[in-house]
Amino acid sequence: MIAITGASGHLGKATIGFLINKIDPANIIAVVRDPEKMKDFPGIQVRVADYDDAASLRDALSGVKTLLQISSASYGDHATQQEKNVVDAASGAGVQHIVYTSTVNPGSQPIFFGSQTNQHTENAIRASGITYTFFRNSMYMETIPQFIGSAMEDGQIFYPAGEGKVSFVARTDIAEALANVLAAGEKHANAAYDITGTGAYSFSDIATLLASEKGLPASYTDIPASAFRDELVKLEMPPIAVDFYISMADSVKAGEFAHVDGALEGLLQRKRVVLKDYVRSL
Repeated sequence: MIAITGASGHLGKATIGFLINKIDPANIIAVVRDPEKMKDFPGIQVRVADYDDAASLRDALSGVKTLLQISSASYGDHATQQEKNVVDAASGAGVQHIVYTSTVNPGSQPIFFGSQTNQHTENAIRASGITYTFFRNSMYMETIPQFIGSAMEDGQIFYPAGEGKVSFVARTDIAEALANVLAAGEKHANAAYDITGTGAYSFSDIATLLASEKGLPASYTDIPASAFRDELVKLEMPPIAVDFYISMADSVKAGEFAHVDGALEGLLQRKRVVLKDYVRSL
């Protein structure tokens, strides 16, 4: 049995969409808070659990051999505890292998808060003795519209990342590669893969692509981090979320997401989606 936690999110659903074509859907378990969100996948099992409820996680992972643990969407210590709950539940339920969605550069002192959580979780998985596969993902191409705001209308990008570059990768490529690894069993035991796009791009580069592929009079302005913080506060984000997104911008500026690796094409056995093609499709 293969279970996916956080299965109702974009990555979880996309992964299941590929996986049902590789194994019997009856052997797939979607672990979600709201089972109504999984109606598009008849034939799979749906179990209800919450990252904050360790007992529900243990019940949901009963009989599971392989787990895809999709990282928490929460922030800071809360996210770290949620992910530890999943690891502990997997260990208690006898899960034999965990595939975990981490991030590029999950070092001991990364700038990006999410990378700090991912590092804690990688360590917890190793300490559990369960075999693992780490997908150290760069940022999704699909997040670019969130970064560039109204630039699809006026071409103007405002973000405090300097000339830092990101090796943007298509979420659909990640999902297909995850499905391949989940279906392959122990072949990828105790492996860590850096999952990136074909190159690293600054927000100036993205502006150039908006001009060449969409015909927009595009430009990028590297705004002060303080101005970015002020805008996030105006959106009434909780302080911990504001700090999270500031840490993301700072990490891009410092080059934490600039690493490029070819592992994804090996897992896909095909070429990756290219950023220019993605921008053209927007």
